[in-house]
Amino acid sequence: MTPPEPAAPTRVLLADDHALVRRGVRLILDAEPDLTVVAEAGDGAEAVALARTQDVDLAVLDVSMPRMTGLQAARELSRLRPELRILILTMYDNEQYFFEALKAGAAGYVPKSVADRDLVEACRAAIRDEPFIYPGAETTLIHTYLDRARRQDPLPARAITEREEEILKLVAEGHSSKEIGELLVISAKTVERHRANLLQKLGMRDRLELTRYAIRVGLIEP
Repeated sequence: MTPPEPAAPTRVLLADDHALVRRGVRLILDAEPDLTVVAEAGDGAEAVALARTQDVDLAVLDVSMPRMTGLQAARELSRLRPELRILILTMYDNEQYFFEALKAGAAGYVPKSVADRDLVEACRAAIRDEPFIYPGAETTLIHTYLDRARRQDPLPARAITEREEEILKLVAEGHSSKEIGELLVISAKTVERHRANLLQKLGMRDRLELTRYAIRVGLIEP
């Protein structure tokens, strides 16, 4: 009896704005017979563009990237390619990222500090369409959930819309209204209107305060 043909390896799109991190993650994934990195991106927008044209099964996205964060890219990819599996990589060990990742359409997140230990299993879980909780996080997540349930305290609502979040990130990165309009294919006037709404909603006065807020919520790195 002829043995079955081995399954083709999972094709991975890897996005991180640090080339050294991408190299390290690629070494981890390419060492596995069932995983292969076929495309790399330096920011979230490039990852979305590549996913439109490349034949990939799984996107591994860093949270903090220029132009578009990993969570923003995950939301866009979930709309564009619902069959694509997604994992988030992060420097931050924060249970809120787990819930945000799930809401964005990802299978979960892996802290970079344990990527060498957990990333491969996380990729396999994502391909099986299972949420991934890295070892050690379960207790924190369960306690957090139970505490919120006791207080009848739901997950915090989004303070701003997805479009406002995109514009906030680009403003904090120093882009002008014209540049943001070109990146998002909207008019500079629309950008200004969103920016005014952001200032009003968040109770802020200027770009500096918006930038501090963007750093605090993890949209950009300090």
